[in-house]
Amino acid sequence: MMYVHFCKRCKRIHMLNGHKMFCPRCSMKLTELQISYLEYVNLNPSERALLTEMCSSEASLKELSTTYRMYKYSKWYRELNAGQL
Repeated sequence: MMYVHFCKRCKRIHMLNGHKMFCPRCSMKLTELQISYLEYVNLNPSERALLTEMCSSEASLKELSTTYRMYKYSKWYRELNAGQL
C-alpha cells in the first residue's frame, strides 16, 4: 500500500510503499501524512504545491501528520532495533 510522507530536510513529499521512517533521498526522519495516496494523486498541481507549503510549517505539519500505531510490531521495526543493540 502507498503512503504519503514528508521530509523536512528535503522539503519534499514522497509517496512510498509501506510505513517508512527514513527519507530515500537524504536518509533523515520522515513524517507520515494523514492524506491518502488516492487523495494526493487527485490533487491538481496548485493544491499539491499548497500542501507542500503547509507541510513546511511546523505547526501545520503536526496537524497534517499521523502516527502508524502498529509500527512496534512490524518486522522492519524489530530488525532496526536489533541492529542498534
